[in-house]
Amino acid sequence: MGLALAQARLAPEHGDVPVGAVVIASDGTVLGEGRNARERDGDPTAHAEVIALRAAAARAGSWRLSGATLVVTLEPCTMCAGALVLARVDRLVYGAVDDKAGAVGSLWDVVRDRRLNHRPEVISGVRAAECATLLADFFAARRRPPTR
Repeated sequence: MGLALAQARLAPEHGDVPVGAVVIASDGTVLGEGRNARERDGDPTAHAEVIALRAAAARAGSWRLSGATLVVTLEPCTMCAGALVLARVDRLVYGAVDDKAGAVGSLWDVVRDRRLNHRPEVISGVRAAECATLLADFFAARRRPPTR
């Protein structure tokens, strides 16, 4: 989670919400890293998880990331939850819950849907307070009136 938090801390440099993700192979090798880049890239799909999954697939030479773990600072949305299921990621580890858009138990539960052919193990709440504080501080700063 430390690597994912480090990625998240870089996202606000270009106006993006501080979410970071890392894909780790079963042997502990980091396959891919990502941070939100929707604002930077003008891309609605540039979520941390998608960027990390793309990097991991490129490094692994396959879209199948069997045996891998996706670590992310915020509960994935429906797009990201679907992407990690389709990538055959074995394990999802996330920090903060996303009550507004979470698709791993908060609003939906895409990754545990029995109708799908792959269901990763889910470990939630890892360094949750730290992950949530990073997000809360980001949004609080955006709501503050500019200083003169």
